[in-house]
Amino acid sequence: MTGRNQTVISEFLLLGLPIESEQQNLFYALFLAMYLTTVLGNLLIIVLIRLDSHLHTPMYLFLSNFLSFSDLCFSSVTMPKLLQNMQSQFSSILYAGCLTQMYFFLCFGDLEIFLLVAMAYDRYVAICFPLHYSTIMSPKLCLSLVVVSWVLSMFHALLHTLLTARLCFCTDNVIPHFFCDMSALLKLSCSDTRINELVIFFIGGIVVVIPFLLIILSYARIMFSILKFPSGGSIWKAFSTCGSHLFVVSLFYGTIIGLYLCPSANNSLDKEIAMAVMYTVVTPMLNPFIYSLRNRDMKAALGRVFRKKKILFSL
Repeated sequence: MTGRNQTVISEFLLLGLPIESEQQNLFYALFLAMYLTTVLGNLLIIVLIRLDSHLHTPMYLFLSNFLSFSDLCFSSVTMPKLLQNMQSQFSSILYAGCLTQMYFFLCFGDLEIFLLVAMAYDRYVAICFPLHYSTIMSPKLCLSLVVVSWVLSMFHALLHTLLTARLCFCTDNVIPHFFCDMSALLKLSCSDTRINELVIFFIGGIVVVIPFLLIILSYARIMFSILKFPSGGSIWKAFSTCGSHLFVVSLFYGTIIGLYLCPSANNSLDKEIAMAVMYTVVTPMLNPFIYSLRNRDMKAALGRVFRKKKILFSL
């Protein structure tokens, strides 16, 4: 803290994306299109599953009510502010607004992690215990999984937000990122951040690593169950059932593990921002395509809804 001005700051400056000024409008149009695709795509999944009774199953309950909602909110935490700053000369965010953004970013990011675990367990039960699926995946269990996911997400986000709120920030208020990233805020602080770093290492590691291991365990049990009675039909059915979920898990966890759990000394700031864009912008946008265009149940439901609407309009 030596030689640093102790004046308490009231706002931060977000540097945004590392792009040239002449490319600003092009990237603005690109990210606006991606955000609108995210919003419309996830809303389509939510509405479609609500309207079609064939999709009122635990898997689609998690998908419509929670994963799509989580993706929608997760993207909305950062994208509107990013788009606003790209068209503004002053890319500032108030101190309270920065902490609020960090809280909701962590909350909906954690929620997506826990829901991916719940969906992996659902696929495990559906493939390994098909005759007992409706008994095991009861409405009570599904509700419990959702409630636990929400409670853990809010507690974890609140813990980090409160620990960050106790820190002091001095004259250096420039965040070299497009949102209030927790690690970037810790680097700006002129307080002792050892407690924050320990909590990130232990609690954050548990929140990321244990769910990831549970997902791996679920799919290992699925593969073991299939290989006990191998047949082309069973392997293809398992792949069609789990393929979309595995792709989402790989995309989401791949960028998080590469950015936070396996950091490299050679990682530049631009590379870290690009990886952050992958899991904050690209993944929520791709999820509706993965779960609808590559899913026979969703495509069939979409066809049924359109046919019903066509019949109603023809009357």
